[in-house]
Amino acid sequence: MPNAFIEHVNLTVRDPERSAKLMHDLFGWKERWKGPSALGGRTIHVGDDRFYMALYTHDGDATPADTFRKGRPLNHVGIVVDDLDDVERRVEAAGLIPFSHGDYEPGRRFYFLDYDGTEFEIVSYS
Repeated sequence: MPNAFIEHVNLTVRDPERSAKLMHDLFGWKERWKGPSALGGRTIHVGDDRFYMALYTHDGDATPADTFRKGRPLNHVGIVVDDLDDVERRVEAAGLIPFSHGDYEPGRRFYFLDYDGTEFEIVSYS
């Protein structure tokens, strides 16, 4: 079986700069690339040396709210961190609201909605 991993996730956002700053502030991710998209609009890639999140917009603030409806088709993005409490403080400092805290095997977790309403699950196995 090949050694496979997810290289990137491409999310539609209204403001790639704002979303990239959030990912940097929460997780320390760096900007890897930014520029025009082949489909029109613009994209910023943020992440580390192995993985990145492509933050794409075509319509900016005019992106319809229905674009971000949960489960269409994405339910949430799960991110593993070492210090769950620290990231929760960073989420709150960004003006976002953590919810659905859980402490069950195999780890602790909480969720939050980003500025566009995309759900993120933050989990720690420490």
